[in-house]
Amino acid sequence: MKLIHGTCVALISLMLLAPASNAAEENWADRITFSGDLRLRYEVIELELAEKRDRARYRARLAMAMQASDSVSLVMQLASGAEDPVSRNVTFDGGFSGDDIGFDLVYADWTAAEGLHVLAGKMKNPLYRAGGNSMTWDSDLNPEGLALTYSKGLFFGTAGRFWVEERASDDDSTLTAVQLGGKFDVTENAVITAGVGYFAFSNTVGNTPFYNGLPKGNSVDTQLLYLYEYKDTEVFLQFDTKVGDMPLQLFAHTTRNGEVDEQDNGLAYGARLGSAKDPGQWEVALAYHDIEADSLLGTFNDSDFGGGGTGANGLIFKTRYVVAKNIALAGSYFSNTVNANSSSISSLPELDYDRLQLDVEFRFN
Repeated sequence: MKLIHGTCVALISLMLLAPASNAAEENWADRITFSGDLRLRYEVIELELAEKRDRARYRARLAMAMQASDSVSLVMQLASGAEDPVSRNVTFDGGFSGDDIGFDLVYADWTAAEGLHVLAGKMKNPLYRAGGNSMTWDSDLNPEGLALTYSKGLFFGTAGRFWVEERASDDDSTLTAVQLGGKFDVTENAVITAGVGYFAFSNTVGNTPFYNGLPKGNSVDTQLLYLYEYKDTEVFLQFDTKVGDMPLQLFAHTTRNGEVDEQDNGLAYGARLGSAKDPGQWEVALAYHDIEADSLLGTFNDSDFGGGGTGANGLIFKTRYVVAKNIALAGSYFSNTVNANSSSISSLPELDYDRLQLDVEFRFN
């Protein structure tokens, strides 16, 4: 750990010593940009054998990016609901009391060479997610640590070391992740992106689950402590083409935890038609996830699918339409089975899980 800490200090020092921007003498305000978004959501959740739940929620984020030098940028973002690692949603309740906000992003981005970036701090997830799928990592997850990303020509790669849990009386838990991939033109309107990866959490066995003490589908003992390690190999594929003038994207993603002998596989595949970026544009997407109980660590994947975590399978349907510049309408529907791939230790009954989300999105930049 001392070596890792020393490496971080050295890299941050290099960032600070990077050549000063030619614009350094300009007004500081010219080197700062702001962006943000607000999402209002109505949600209905139905879990078999449980009461139907409906609620109104919001997510708000405000970001600032500063060009500190020609090669170094600094990013900070405030967000609602920042305590939860995989959700920035806040429910309208609490008798009109104020809501908490926190730092969602605080990181430095150093362009060390053409195509090579060094990221340090609490950053946007640098790991590639085929089709934007959330089987392994929720879209709101922003890991904390150090990462290197490279993208030039056909190939791209990412390597990261992230701190998950610091312990005074025991070894820390960390996440080490590596990805290698390539993007290849098949025809003028068809591109294949493919790659492999490896991600490993350290010191999970015998420790409490990382957020709120909830195992999120993973196997635990009678004291609710992790029974297994989570060290996964992944393979992903994405195919982008057009149907007429409409963009079409297909993806597949599989992962396997090499530390267990059963309930060790995760699979996601799906398609998206259209691209909702400008007023009048729309898109629809359909995906299927099959996540076995110990295929991956359940704390950090999709917080909506099956209620979050592992041990679930089923469909996700999404649609989005841009009404006007910076304003969009969106909807999501989850038709899942929970405990479908639960651990043999827990032996929980399979239950139907349905979730409907209707959103209005506003953004500025």
